[in-house]
Amino acid sequence: MKIVFLCVANSARSQMAEGLARSMVGEGVEIISAGSQPSHVNPFAVEAMRDIGIDISLHRSKSVTELDLQKVDVVITLCADEVCPVFIGKAVKLHWPFQDPAAVKGSHKEVLEAFALVRSQIADRLKIWLASEVLTG
Repeated sequence: MKIVFLCVANSARSQMAEGLARSMVGEGVEIISAGSQPSHVNPFAVEAMRDIGIDISLHRSKSVTELDLQKVDVVITLCADEVCPVFIGKAVKLHWPFQDPAAVKGSHKEVLEAFALVRSQIADRLKIWLASEVLTG
């Protein structure tokens, strides 16, 4: 099985979702993230994930055009207010709207707290979904 998390920039929510899902699923499930306008992995996403023991520092932003659409089983879009990438393919499509923590302005602590909140929300949603899909190892 192959699961893809999609956002616009593939810099924060989708990267955190990829890291979280990889830490939760068993063998035989491929997890990837991508975006319609990839940029770079947000340093706050890396820090928020490091705070819970997951290293995404070697992740890179990837374009949805890099994916083999025929080999994707599930696509989960994570955009809230922005226009999500459209995935053309036979995959099951789910939409989990989460606010973009990269849009938060403030001190380092305030921005990191926004990333940690979204990270926790994604983790909670993943736990529920993965339990229902019997993918956890």
